[in-house]
Amino acid sequence: QLQASGGGLVQAGGSLRLSCAASGRTFGNYAMGWFRQAPGKEREFVAAITWSGSSTTCADSVKGRFTISRDNAKNTMYLQMDSLKPEDTAVYYCAAGPYGSPSLPIKGVVYWGKGTQVTVSS
Repeated sequence: QLQASGGGLVQAGGSLRLSCAASGRTFGNYAMGWFRQAPGKEREFVAAITWSGSSTTCADSVKGRFTISRDNAKNTMYLQMDSLKPEDTAVYYCAAGPYGSPSLPIKGVVYWGKGTQVTVSS
């Protein structure tokens, strides 16, 4: 029901835009967000956004470089990633959970999308 896309290979300093298309249902009153998992590491929170899109949160490691947004008319969420660094290399997953605030703890995720690979070369 969630499908992430937009990953790829980019040089350090470059940009990518990830998309997460929702299908099969609407995610009213669900916070949506992005997580990532690098090889040998645990999955970690990247950013989240409320249903209305009025409130967002993001990890300190991506603050000022990544921007999360959503278009409910298109049932799609986005992650604009700028000034990419090699340490941003990971599989990125979109997720949704029943939260009214832009808080999306990993244990509260109800829906996971298949990941999309992001590789940043130095």
